[in-house]
Amino acid sequence: IAIERWKALTDSAAGAGVFRQFQREACCGRRSGSALTIRGPIRAIGGQPSASVPPALLPTVAIPKLRSRHCRQRPEMARQIAIVEDEPSIRANYAEALGRYGYEVKTFPNRPEASAAFALRLPDLVMIDIGLADEPEGGFELCRELRARSQSLPIIFLTARDSDFDIISGLRLGADDYLTKDISLQHLLARIVSLFRRAEALSLPPGKDALLEHGPLALDSERMMATWNTKPVALTVTEFWIVHTLARYPGHVKNRDQLMSAAQVVVDEATVTSHIKRIRKKFLAVDSEFDAVDTVHGVGYRWKA
Repeated sequence: IAIERWKALTDSAAGAGVFRQFQREACCGRRSGSALTIRGPIRAIGGQPSASVPPALLPTVAIPKLRSRHCRQRPEMARQIAIVEDEPSIRANYAEALGRYGYEVKTFPNRPEASAAFALRLPDLVMIDIGLADEPEGGFELCRELRARSQSLPIIFLTARDSDFDIISGLRLGADDYLTKDISLQHLLARIVSLFRRAEALSLPPGKDALLEHGPLALDSERMMATWNTKPVALTVTEFWIVHTLARYPGHVKNRDQLMSAAQVVVDEATVTSHIKRIRKKFLAVDSEFDAVDTVHGVGYRWKA
């Protein structure tokens, strides 16, 4: 008898509780064996409970061990996401939601605990709130620390603060995305998957079509590596794809929508400007005469031909 076709197997509340607990354990694989046999009065679909009969004569029902769609199997090498959030209920909600989708989730209530853990091992992606405990700007400081350790680590700000100043500050510090807490779970998951997909290129061997060279610039799109006159330029993933889009068609003007489509993020004009400023600053750090990125006022940007 399929579980879905029975509303209850016993008349007693205790018996119904046992049944529900078995359903949970069976679908999540914690109950050994393929079935559980329950002996008790049966309530059929739309019917009445069976009359009381001696226990020895009560029917038995074998409930097959089913696997629910809510009990997702975690992959052997699950990606690890770190959540740095000082509000316990929000932290727990995000951890539970991401865990259901197969991610291994580590949570931290403040910057010092997160910093100590990250010094031992970096996760695959970090989600950070800005205000952390008694540090109103603790998330910014943590982002700065993480970006100094790794240019390729995907970093997302997930916060209630939505001012342009905070958004631009977060992206200038090297975050790959800036989201507010009213975002839907499906939207958040899509952004996470997008960042993981881009970061995967770092672990792949370079292919024959992966290299883009233009003058002193060299871009390896599979390793997400950029060099200028053979000197490495530490670009974030978003910055890399902006440079790649510009340098792929030298002399062509690219507007905000084209640049954000290539970088797979959605931000406003001021944020694009912030990314361009950071890109120029990083190239200037390795070449004080760098001037390859032109601003075409009112239109967009182009890489000099």
